[in-house]
Amino acid sequence: MQYKILPGHLYPKDNRVNLYYLHNLFKVIGESVAQQMKQQHKISIPITAGMWGGSYMVGLDDGQAKTPVARLYSIVNLPQNSPLNKVENFECLMEIYQQTICTTFKRYGLNLVDPRWGEIIPYSNNERPTTALQMWDTTGKASFVRAFFVWNEATWEESIIYDMIRNIKVLKELLNINTVPPKKDSSELKFLLQDVLITYFTLYAALTPDFVEHAEPIIKDLFSQFMEGMHSEEAIEEQYRKVYSNALVYGFEEALKVPYGKEGLNIKAVEDWPVEKINYVPDELKEKLIPALQAPWKKFHTNLEKEYGEEVANR
Repeated sequence: MQYKILPGHLYPKDNRVNLYYLHNLFKVIGESVAQQMKQQHKISIPITAGMWGGSYMVGLDDGQAKTPVARLYSIVNLPQNSPLNKVENFECLMEIYQQTICTTFKRYGLNLVDPRWGEIIPYSNNERPTTALQMWDTTGKASFVRAFFVWNEATWEESIIYDMIRNIKVLKELLNINTVPPKKDSSELKFLLQDVLITYFTLYAALTPDFVEHAEPIIKDLFSQFMEGMHSEEAIEEQYRKVYSNALVYGFEEALKVPYGKEGLNIKAVEDWPVEKINYVPDELKEKLIPALQAPWKKFHTNLEKEYGEEVANR
């Protein structure tokens, strides 16, 4: 399926982004940057990109987010052993990437400033770490746009699954039942809980039935609280304690540990994997998770096509 942009429909109403078009926007930005690198610098590199974060798993039927999305994340996959190994070429890529993001999102009312790139993302590969590019929006429509650059060619679906290993390690910092829960600001806990939902929905098709039976009531309550806003510190801390005490992060970990373990890969030491295993996903996980990751986009496309017609939905 070709995901394309429908100009003017990124924020259809109530300042809530349409996730289908946001995903497409990030995809097309990556394709545009690849074209510009070839035209301007004679450097030919494949780039795949899309939306990072799992809010698309629970969007409305036409792809509109159910709640405001302030942080706009993209995941970008770059080839290894390419001209990008040269620092000057990678700097050219970052320059074009930030300019393209700024120009593209300006069409939708965002004013992105202060680009910063090169931040190393924790729990990524030690030899070829994931890095980030971030820009802040001055209009208040969003908080920022942030792109993660992962070093190996992969489909969007593969990179999302692989990144769950890193995401689980981040979650475990605050959900490790072998340590006393550290005192954290409620805003930080709220984003942690959001990541718990993202991880659950992303890995759902690979979770064990026993774990789903255990986790489902907790996740349903947490999701309901999010839909209502969950503004009070007491509500956030209550949900955090529930997620912590029920050891949800270990169920997420188990879903990935077994399939990767069959391939001789320890997800608890993902930082030390060979660089060629960046973005690697065992076939067992691909078969379970990729159809589930693709399903929301197909649903959004079908419903937009019904509403606007095939020509408009594919523009």
